[in-house]
Amino acid sequence: MTETTRYSGGGFVHIKNPHLEAMDEDVLYHLDLGTRTHDLPAMFGDVKFVCVGGSPNRMKAFARFMHKELGLEGDGEDLADICAGTDRYAMYRVGPVLSISHGMGIPSVSIMLHELIKLLHHAKCRDVTIIRIGTSGGLGVQAGSVVITDRAVDACFQPRFEQVVLGDVVVRGTDLDGGLVEELLACSEAIPDFPTLVGHTMCTYDFYEGQGRLDGALCSFSNEKKLEYLKRAHDAGVRNIEMESTAFAALCGLCGLRDARRKSWDTEITTYPDVLQISSKLKNSQSMAWCNRCNRLCHRLIILNLGLSWRC
Repeated sequence: MTETTRYSGGGFVHIKNPHLEAMDEDVLYHLDLGTRTHDLPAMFGDVKFVCVGGSPNRMKAFARFMHKELGLEGDGEDLADICAGTDRYAMYRVGPVLSISHGMGIPSVSIMLHELIKLLHHAKCRDVTIIRIGTSGGLGVQAGSVVITDRAVDACFQPRFEQVVLGDVVVRGTDLDGGLVEELLACSEAIPDFPTLVGHTMCTYDFYEGQGRLDGALCSFSNEKKLEYLKRAHDAGVRNIEMESTAFAALCGLCGLRDARRKSWDTEITTYPDVLQISSKLKNSQSMAWCNRCNRLCHRLIILNLGLSWRC
């Protein structure tokens, strides 16, 4: 079964679940929020940008960075974790920006996105741009490059997200907003001190065998087979590999987070050497320095859209 219906209209975030209307309360369990226990429109109604990424510490650092650059009161060191009542995700609010962690892999990011999209819907947010920033393995690119995803593809290089629902395979599209890709690439021209490129991002269900690594507990292929597969991926336009992009693109698109005003895109920082070559260990300081490149690019886009002066 292929599901392709996409919503737009009024700038609002839409949900595709008729059962929610009959519920007295919607508990966003993994975010420690709910429609009865929290005034969601008052807490989140004026959010315009949502930035999501895997690591709680990284998203806290991004929130602190945005707090400083937006010129908000205080030093940003004591930002409150809105999801502190649960140990699943971390969420920080800085002005019109929401910064949220999503963990690793499709199951973790999809749980967070279901509840985040419902949160934005219940809060009556309008004209929201959602951004996923994260680390990835590069494919034929310089280590430390920022890859702006123009298409999220699966491990067979197809732009689709497949999920088994009640025993049926449901296929959903993974298109991302082309205009926003161009806007982000234009923003990168003002930050020339690191390479930025546009390419396909391949999403896998596994970090080890699924991405052709030879150092997992299991390995069912030779180095030659690995290199042949990765070459085919590169020839298909793949420039980086991670584990969340297809679910991100599919869920955001189906719920209206992608048209001319409600946009979604995925930007990856390649924090590992070219996986066509032998990988080497990175120091944490180098990895964090490279991760800050995505933060700077997202910051520039947000600042320009808010009509503020760029300081970074």
